[in-house]
Amino acid sequence: MIAMPHDHPLRRALNDEAHARPPESLTAPTRLSFIALEDAGVTRAQQEAAIMELCRRYGMEPPLPDSSHFSRDLGPFRVKWEKHTEFTRYKFIVAGDGAAPFEKFAVNAVPSDWLANLPGRVIAAAHAELRPAPDPLPPVEDISARWFGGNALVGAPIASGSAVAFTDFRIQADGFSRFLVYDKSLTPRQAGRTVQRLLELDAYRILALMSLPLARQLGPVLAQSETELVQITSSLASGTASDEPAMLVSLTRLQAQIQQHLFQSGPRFSASDAYYRLVQRRTDELREGRLEGVQTFKEFIERRLVPAMNTCASSSARIEKMSQRVAETTGLLSTRVEVSRQRQAAEQLAALNRRAQIQLRMQETVEGLSVAAITYYVVGLVSYFVKGIASAGAAIRADLIIAISVPIVAILVALGVRRVKKALLPPLPTDPH
Repeated sequence: MIAMPHDHPLRRALNDEAHARPPESLTAPTRLSFIALEDAGVTRAQQEAAIMELCRRYGMEPPLPDSSHFSRDLGPFRVKWEKHTEFTRYKFIVAGDGAAPFEKFAVNAVPSDWLANLPGRVIAAAHAELRPAPDPLPPVEDISARWFGGNALVGAPIASGSAVAFTDFRIQADGFSRFLVYDKSLTPRQAGRTVQRLLELDAYRILALMSLPLARQLGPVLAQSETELVQITSSLASGTASDEPAMLVSLTRLQAQIQQHLFQSGPRFSASDAYYRLVQRRTDELREGRLEGVQTFKEFIERRLVPAMNTCASSSARIEKMSQRVAETTGLLSTRVEVSRQRQAAEQLAALNRRAQIQLRMQETVEGLSVAAITYYVVGLVSYFVKGIASAGAAIRADLIIAISVPIVAILVALGVRRVKKALLPPLPTDPH
């Protein structure tokens, strides 16, 4: 045993992820039935309980808790169960017999009561027939008439010519679409991968289209929001300060609506884009050739799916742009309101300054009156004092002394008032420069 540092706790799990969900080995003739169920509102416990119940019925060991995939031969059929992010898929496999294609189905071997009670809603279901390729292949018109109701077929040589596959991408009366694969020289592993790619192509195609109804619903809503935003922007350009509160209310309401649509649609649009990329990858992995007069899988997907995905991408970009425009308009209105508030504040400060100047002038007037009044009372006291001394027989000129005291008292009172004022008022700030 080689001495090594401790493993990262995720090392083995991440390494094994490359080997997760391996395709089943298939040998022609084989019948398969495929069902993909949406998991909205379904708990993981319900999903696990369903596959455990199926294993219990056939006396087989169920998958381990928290498993994401499981494969087991139950006797009458093989089952492969896989848990994905938002859907669960089941694949039922039965060895072929002498029956003609689509005369029997693999799902017929599955207990019907168990099948009917599977949790979730069907988003994709398909029967696939893997058959040895006859030489020569039947004409495409015969294949369509015998097994696809005469519908126009999509088909091509796949796996670099090792097989030929056909489908019409239509849901038949039993609720399943159909895939017919003629095996020319596939190995069992190649056959399993090829059939799995075709079935995944069908499921991912539907999942990618899940956002199309949402995009169509958002169209009129976004058009109305854009009209409302244009009206608000026009009002912003020509409105007065008294219109600003109403505009702000309208913008806030519009922004809340846009954000709600963005939060609701964003994850769905992102998921559809991811599924569309998977569809493109699966079509590339088919390594198609051409059959004269038959549309290939890639051509069908591009013709039907690309316009829908462009619509979804356009709606996603449109709502993102709408959110940005509303935010920008809100910013402009906020700036305008802020400028208006600053102007009002400046006007209020100017008014306060004018009031302060008036009060200062009034205060100076009052100070002058106060000096005069105090001087009057002090001079009156001086006059009483001087006249009293004169009445006592002192040889003084009372009128002259009183007259001289007036300016002296006035100066002393003014200096006293100034000193009191200076003591009460705070010092002025000094210039740091």
